[in-house]
Amino acid sequence: MIRRQGIIRFAALSVLAAVVTIGLKGGAYLLTGSIGLLSDALESLVNLLAAVVALYALTVAARPADEDHAYGHTKAEYFSSGFEGVLILVAAAAIMVGAAQRFIDPQAIRAPAIGLAVSALATLVNWVVARVLFRAGRRHESIALEADAHHLMSDVWTSLGVIVGVGAAAATGWHRLDAIVAIVVAANVLRIGFGLVRGSMLGLLDTGLPEETRRHITAILEARAAEGVRYHALRTRQAGARRFISFHILVPGDWSVQKGHDLLEEIEEQVRAAVPNSSVETHLEPIEDPASWNDLRLERPD
Repeated sequence: MIRRQGIIRFAALSVLAAVVTIGLKGGAYLLTGSIGLLSDALESLVNLLAAVVALYALTVAARPADEDHAYGHTKAEYFSSGFEGVLILVAAAAIMVGAAQRFIDPQAIRAPAIGLAVSALATLVNWVVARVLFRAGRRHESIALEADAHHLMSDVWTSLGVIVGVGAAAATGWHRLDAIVAIVVAANVLRIGFGLVRGSMLGLLDTGLPEETRRHITAILEARAAEGVRYHALRTRQAGARRFISFHILVPGDWSVQKGHDLLEEIEEQVRAAVPNSSVETHLEPIEDPASWNDLRLERPD
């Protein structure tokens, strides 16, 4: 079992980064009066809330299995990533509304050089933290950390677009460009948000493991065909970093219980080696019994 407690510090890093960037971007807005920089600062507020939720979700997910949660608490991460996805969508919508208003009523940008420099520093902080979270999320297979990283990267792209827009508007005097760039970047942020929400919903709905992983499992099971062994009712799902795999093994009815048990132990060990962090459940059935072949569904037929 992965030591989930170790990844909580990465979520804490995200909270710290959000606090720092809120201060920097808020200062940049006060210096310039740019609607783009204000929208950027508001998104960082969303980042802070999302980071706090991710920190709590990872704390819950790190709890060991107990009597009421025999399969652990790892699904808590899906709630965090889904919440972050929704927050991203809300932030993108808010940016579009604010940008549309500023497009209708453009205003001159004050002290653009200092404001853009401060915003660029905040963007660099977010980029560095996002890369750290991406690596940690993939190494520990944490959807919450990956969602947080995606959220920070969406903020990076937003900030870059805003910097370009504000800089171009200040240089050309065409202040509507500030709003146009903010709208374009918000559209990209919407795409990221929809992706996070979709991934979280699939996880909560117990979507099966990827096809490539299933092929590894079926290859192990089919390799036993020469011994007169068959399988069916293969089911897979994932909860955070934990994978759950179950299947039925059909063997000749004259096998001893010990022989069948030894076979299951060998197969389970092979599957766990091929699919790390997996819990494997098997069921032994006599191959000659017609009832064995009908036992394919979660609900037994009447």
